[in-house]
Amino acid sequence: MAYQSFRLTKILDLVLENGSIQVEDIETLLGVSPATARRDLDKLASQQMITRVRGGAVANPLSGDLPLRYRPVNQGRIKQRLAKAAAKMVKPGDVIGLNGGTTTTEVSRELALRVAKDSAFQRQGITVVTNAINIANELALRPQIKVIVVGGTLRPCSYEVVGNMSGLVLDNLAMSRVFLAVVSIDVNRGLFNDDLLEAETNADFLRSAQRVTVVADSSKFSALGTARICDFAPIDEILTDSVEAHCLEALESYGIEVLTA
Repeated sequence: MAYQSFRLTKILDLVLENGSIQVEDIETLLGVSPATARRDLDKLASQQMITRVRGGAVANPLSGDLPLRYRPVNQGRIKQRLAKAAAKMVKPGDVIGLNGGTTTTEVSRELALRVAKDSAFQRQGITVVTNAINIANELALRPQIKVIVVGGTLRPCSYEVVGNMSGLVLDNLAMSRVFLAVVSIDVNRGLFNDDLLEAETNADFLRSAQRVTVVADSSKFSALGTARICDFAPIDEILTDSVEAHCLEALESYGIEVLTA
């Protein structure tokens, strides 16, 4: 079953990357029989993740709105590097906020590794507050990490819980630091993602944090988001891999510290 899950994820990644796939491609890449390849495609099609065509499959209009675990991770190595740098900022006893996203998912994994290896966290663990159920699942079995999941309505395409209930919970919490993932950074207007309800919940996180660190690879400075989370007033620092001079100047004019990893 585990290997089938691996195959399905790999096939879907290839469809999303290339737009289509043929049965013989799956045979060659994954070393399976034509019958197994066709069954895997049929299973993905039954879940509306792809559209079956003669001899293979193509991406469908819903493929771009898939759950995080089925999305290819853009800038994967860079995000891992940023996540490691973010995890090093955390101290025993901290209460850390993580919104949903591929970048904060990487941060949660690096946090889990750090607290498991560093003896200081054996004596005093950390608390993670999140609205992302995939992140909560990643951390649930770590004895050094207490996980608080905010309530609300689940968005299956992002694994994020959003809505008024989230805000009510977050308004009654105090966090040492929030690591915030975003879709885009507009140096003139602020931080954006692609959903209004998610943007509202993300803003709720910021009100409850002593310090806010945006973790965003350099592609976010040229991306376009549709829903504004906030301007730059609540942001203390931005952790990124690189930033152009004009963006750096603008961010520093807002009093934001720009860190590179």
